Parts: sequence; C-alpha cells; structure tokens
Amino acid sequence: MTFTPELKSVKTHEVPNWFHDAKLGIFIHLGLFSVPAFAVTGTDLVNSMKKGPVQHFINNPYAEWYLNSLRIKESPTYKYHNEVYGDDFKYDDFVPIFNKEIEKWDPEKWADIFKEIGAKYVVFTTKHGDGFLLWHSKYPNPKKKNYMTKRNLVGDLTKAIKSRDLKMGFYYSSCWDWSFNEIPVTNIKTFLTNGPTDPEYTEYVNNHWRELIDDYEPSILWSDMGYPPNTNINELFSYFYNKISDGVVNDRWIQTSPSFRKLIESRLTGALISWFGKRMLKKGKNIAFKPPHYDFLTPEYTQSKEILEEKWETCRGIGNSFGYNKFETENDYLSVDELIYLFVDIVSKNGNLLLNVGPMVDGTIPRLQLERLIGLGKWLEVNGEAIFGTRPWIIAEGKTMNDLNLRYTQKDDILYAIVLNKLNTIITINSIIVNENTTIHLLGYNGKLEWYQEGMNLKIILPEKIEVSPAYSFKISPQPRNAS
Repeated sequence: MTFTPELKSVKTHEVPNWFHDAKLGIFIHLGLFSVPAFAVTGTDLVNSMKKGPVQHFINNPYAEWYLNSLRIKESPTYKYHNEVYGDDFKYDDFVPIFNKEIEKWDPEKWADIFKEIGAKYVVFTTKHGDGFLLWHSKYPNPKKKNYMTKRNLVGDLTKAIKSRDLKMGFYYSSCWDWSFNEIPVTNIKTFLTNGPTDPEYTEYVNNHWRELIDDYEPSILWSDMGYPPNTNINELFSYFYNKISDGVVNDRWIQTSPSFRKLIESRLTGALISWFGKRMLKKGKNIAFKPPHYDFLTPEYTQSKEILEEKWETCRGIGNSFGYNKFETENDYLSVDELIYLFVDIVSKNGNLLLNVGPMVDGTIPRLQLERLIGLGKWLEVNGEAIFGTRPWIIAEGKTMNDLNLRYTQKDDILYAIVLNKLNTIITINSIIVNENTTIHLLGYNGKLEWYQEGMNLKIILPEKIEVSPAYSFKISPQPRNAS
C-alpha cells in the first residue's frame, strides 16, 4: 500500500512477520568514544539511575557518553581524560586516531560471526550523541570540519550484512547532538531540553535520515532521544514505508516543542518534572514519552514482566556499557547462562533482544563479548527451533514440581516448554494437560520421550544421557491445555 504523510496513514502500518520471527538482533556502538574506551564500572543503567539523575550523569556507566561526561568536571571521565591525555587534548583530537585504527577493521568477519550465532538483523550506530558521522554524507557537520569518518563504515558493513541475508538497521541520535549543543546533560531538566531546536539542525537531521534511506535501504530506523520539533515526522515515516515496505521504526521519535521546553525551564514546572523523573528513575522505570507512531517499544536494560500485545525489543550490552569500556571485567558481563535465560524470557513475552557489541577502535570484538556471543550461538544451534519464528503462548512463565523455572513459546500446533535450569531424570510440569496422542521431544536428542499424565501435571521421563546445557527445550505436539 501507499502511505501518505499523515499520522492516520502511517499508523496503519503493521509490524512485518520477519521482525516478529527474528528474535535476535545485534546492536553495534562504535565511534570516537571507542578510542578512550572509558566509563565508570560496577553498575548498570538501572542501578545507576536509582542513585538519582545528577549522580548518574556524573558516574555514567555508558562509555559512548564520554563527551558528555567529559564536560562534567566532577566526573571520573574528566579526571581520567586529563590524567591520560592532558588538558589540551580535545575530544576532536580522537578523530585522526579513530580514522587510522578503523582501517584494520574487517566487516566481513563481523557479518560471519553474527550470521553464525543466529542473529537475524543488525543495528549500527551512524551518529551518536557526539555528532561524529560514520558514513560519507553529502551533508557534513556545519559546526565542525572533517567531522566524519574517512572510511565509509555504514556502507562497508551494510554490504557485508545484506550479503548474508540479514536485515540492516541504523541507529541515529536524532534529537541530541553535542557538536551543536555544548551544554552537558546533568539532570532531568537538561535531559529533556538538550536537543537543538533551530531550523538548521532540523534540516540537517531530516537530510541525514533520507540520505541513509536512499543510499543504503535499511530495514530498521532506530532513532534515539526524540526528534527535532517543527517538522512533520510523518513525511519521513511515509517516505520510508513507501520505499521499504517491510521496514520498521522504533519508539524514540517524540518531538518536544520549544514552548514545552520553556515550560520545563520555569521553576515550578521544572521542579515538578524533576521530582517525577527522579521518582521514576529510582524505581528503575523509563521516563521517555511515547510518540504518536512507532512499530515497537525499546526498553533499555529492562524487560517486560508479562506478555505484551505490542511488539517490543530490549536493548542492552553484554556488559554495562554499549560503547567499549576497556575497564570492564568478567564481573561486569552477563555469563552465557544469564544471557540465555534473559533471551528466552524476552522471547516468551513477545520481545526481541537487541544485544549490543561494543568493538575496540580497530574493529576487534573483545574476548569476553565474543565468548558470550559464541555461547549463545551454540545453544541456539540446538534450541533455535523453540525461539525463531515462535509466538507467545497463553502464559509465558511456569514451574516444575521441584520449582524449576519454565518459559513457553509456540509455533503452529506445537508448544515449546523451555526449562531454565539443569535437569533430573524426571521432570514434572505443573498445570499442563496433554491428550493421549501427544508426542514429546527434547531438542538435541533423537527419539521420543516417555511421558504420562498425573492429574493436572505432566511427567516427562528423560533419557539417561543428555548433553549438559544451560536450558532445555521440550517440543510438545499437539499443543496441550493449560490447567491453571
């Protein structure tokens, strides 16, 4: 169908099946911040926010926020930068280092890894908050000369990803650009008013998004921090959907008008909003507003506790930062088992996982991150059938008789019951009633399993020898009845 630049028209766009089926995407944060590769360690976004926004921005665990943190003189980043690089070394001085090191990068190797582990799409940072462009744009930064990469990273990676039949998406910091606004984000008020509102910046952003759509034909537009005001964003959405019929857009396109920003600047309203924002952040909740149109929600370092009707996608790093933080240790990273549990839980509740890779400045994927990716991929080789192409069941969570955690997915007339623990010789699934013609398989094991119904519970007898795994997927056909 043809979309017109009105909200009523773009809201008729439906989330395509490929995005429902995909389940696993790879987020990539690479930029000038990859050179210093520094941020506070030992805490993630949610726990950092609970300390309050002022302390969070001083001790930001996100390495990709290096420039913002550098502008806060009380921050560990400011201290680190002056000790390592000196007071005269500016953030822009990272540009030649970045351009030299990134020549070593092999995008084909990345694409092979992502394909091998089972990822279905990739979202790459084209411009983060620092404003540095990772493609050869016809619209250079009007505030800084040569503020784009010499190598066309967007073009090189897009070619490699698409050649392996994976979908390509682009992250772009639409509302924030710290090369246009040098005032750092330090609290709730500056968080909500940091984006430039002048016509020059709005045109700059509009031109970039259209250029990325025209030149690289992405399947995902992943905006961040909102969108400049005083422009019809539905023109961009309709342009994208008419060109990429099965494309999707995320939920971070809210437009905050200059008049609303002035209201935030007032003492009374500003204090009220700050109070509300602090309260939400300390509860670990997002304070972002939903725009009028989007295809999927994007909780960050959090996930839904129940099945959502709306499509959603959790984004998070394997560690506590999106950009590479060379000071993170094993303790800052999810283990392979934790990553698998997280992923299965998300999928059971109608979500996708956009799992971030923060490469070193030369394109090397750090060892700890690579180990987790490979571990997840090995589990998916056996259990991918219970993940990809599935949909949520009537319920997402369950328990066994001995209190092991279960997650459910379904496909056609098949139910997958995934046990998130090690197994004994017999497993009893509570509140599941099957019929006499039911067959049960354990993914990765050849042959049917013996079972019997015991009241409202299903007992499954396991084979004597099964491979040790963080989680086990039982394939039950036809679908049983939930008795709870």
